[in-house]
Amino acid sequence: MPRPKKATSAPLQQATTPTTKIANIRDWMTQQAQQDLLRFITCGSVDDGKSTLIGRLLWESHQVFDDQLTTLQADSKRHGTQGQDIDFALLVDGLAAEREQGITIDVAYRFFATPRRKFIVADTPGHEQYTRNMITGASTADVAVLLIDARQGVLTQTRRHAYLVSLVGIRQVVLAVNKMDLVGYNRSLFDAIVADFNHSAKPLGFEGVTPIPLSALKGDNITERSVRTPWYQGPTLMGCLETLNAARPIQSKAVFPVQWVNRPNASFRGFSGTLASGHLAVGDTLRVTASGQTATLARIVTADGDIENAYADDAVTLMLDREVDVSRGDVIALADQPVEMTDQFEATLVWMHDEPGHRGRSYELKLANQWASASITSLKYKIDVNTQAHESCKQLDLNDIAVANLALSKPLVFARYADNRTLGGFILVDKFSHATVAAGMIRHNLRRSQNVHRQALSITREDRERLNGHQGKVIWFTGLSGSGKSTIANALEKALHAQGKRTYILDGDNIRQGLNRDLGFTDADRVENIRRVAEVAKLMMDAGLVVMTAFISPFRAEREMARELIGQENFIEVFVDTPLEVCEQRDPKGLYKKARNGQLPNMTGINSPYERPLNPAYSLVHADLDLDGFVRLITNLLRPLQS
Repeated sequence: MPRPKKATSAPLQQATTPTTKIANIRDWMTQQAQQDLLRFITCGSVDDGKSTLIGRLLWESHQVFDDQLTTLQADSKRHGTQGQDIDFALLVDGLAAEREQGITIDVAYRFFATPRRKFIVADTPGHEQYTRNMITGASTADVAVLLIDARQGVLTQTRRHAYLVSLVGIRQVVLAVNKMDLVGYNRSLFDAIVADFNHSAKPLGFEGVTPIPLSALKGDNITERSVRTPWYQGPTLMGCLETLNAARPIQSKAVFPVQWVNRPNASFRGFSGTLASGHLAVGDTLRVTASGQTATLARIVTADGDIENAYADDAVTLMLDREVDVSRGDVIALADQPVEMTDQFEATLVWMHDEPGHRGRSYELKLANQWASASITSLKYKIDVNTQAHESCKQLDLNDIAVANLALSKPLVFARYADNRTLGGFILVDKFSHATVAAGMIRHNLRRSQNVHRQALSITREDRERLNGHQGKVIWFTGLSGSGKSTIANALEKALHAQGKRTYILDGDNIRQGLNRDLGFTDADRVENIRRVAEVAKLMMDAGLVVMTAFISPFRAEREMARELIGQENFIEVFVDTPLEVCEQRDPKGLYKKARNGQLPNMTGINSPYERPLNPAYSLVHADLDLDGFVRLITNLLRPLQS
């Protein structure tokens, strides 16, 4: 059910008495509260004039106060690029680095209003290295104002931003051809730029592209049609933004991600959050998606008191008629309009980090308020933003856009991004640095995840361990090539075998001659190598064996992935801490010599990094290695099971 339309009121009139003045102010404030809100971004290539344009909009809409004007005049003399004139870009470029370099780095948000509409504008960076910041601003926008320098025409970054704008679901574009004053307000040049953009943007599915010739610096076609462009009969930029219909399609399904369990006292227990889509009313039967529990909506609580109905984007607290198990991250929906869950889906990824993304590497995924571990199971193709061509890829680099399959550690509530931004948009977070490495948009569920079910087996791991007389464990040896991993693992297996324990060694060289013979030594292949080994080690442990793995496993992320997969209580990480110079002296396979001669491009420790474990269970230091003592430590962990 759509929200009822709100009434509008007349603009603020001049008051003749204090009482009338107060009443008019009150009416004006009511009018402002009732106006609809348009969120838009400015984007484009470097130095196209985005910040200047926003500054001009703020100026023309009378949103610059006297103290701001004084500061702006002083800053214009100190940092400006317009001589003694006001530099409107400085109203937006607030970071010191932005003013020094004359570029936008971070996303700057500004609010302004006219008698017809309220606006929130995001000024996004033009530099390719800050594309990730542009995605942040575009994710909540309804309209994109895409600037083009009339002298430069359509550039690669213009096409990149146009593609990203379409990717995040923006369907209305204002094509602002700026700096027309520097090309003599040439109509044929303007027409050529518009034709070029329309041709490149045709596959992107925009519902409307409104081209406007303007000069942000001079104010042409910003709020009034310029006399310098008599050949242009279209709307001004402000007029376009005030009248543009950018309403998103109304979603019928009610989706309420729980942000907080609100319990200020023993008599009140509510679930706070923002209704992502749809409509809720007191008396509706609701379902907690993950658990399937149902209850009746008893109250809808807001800061201004109870209400009977809640609509999309309302921040509310729901109270149910009975106690149900709900926590942060759960998604509440109408019982007769359930939402889907999945643990595998196809998505478009925008890589936003300097550290490359690899297939098989584990990340944290945030979808609405839900969290789960996730890994990229397949990189299907990378997208060329200039041609929209699909290209093969083995890893994701900064600003790459690719389509990939992802697998989650547990099912999450989801929707296609085209249907619901809240349940279709997600981020990937690095588990160690906690940096956001990618933004993603779900394309569709992978149906095979619904057709594959775990088979219940009659014989369990405990049964096998009881037969063996000991628990299954995974002892994960890591260290540089030549550090002694295989030697130590072999000595440990001999000792355990002599005690009657069932064991097996997964050695790096042996595995690469069979299971992983198709993998090389690039970072991406090494990630996949360890993922496969971890899966095999888990199966062998489930058989009740003590499994020893002897792999360089250079990346912490993959060792952590193995730990999570196998289980903290079953995983013993052993760091064979042998210095690089000692390993090079040994060089049992001649690999270091080849690497030093340039014949081995991905040798760990030479031209590929090794990330030392932060908290291994054991560190075996080369200088004082007591092999017999270490074997005794491990065997003590594998005490016989009590019958």
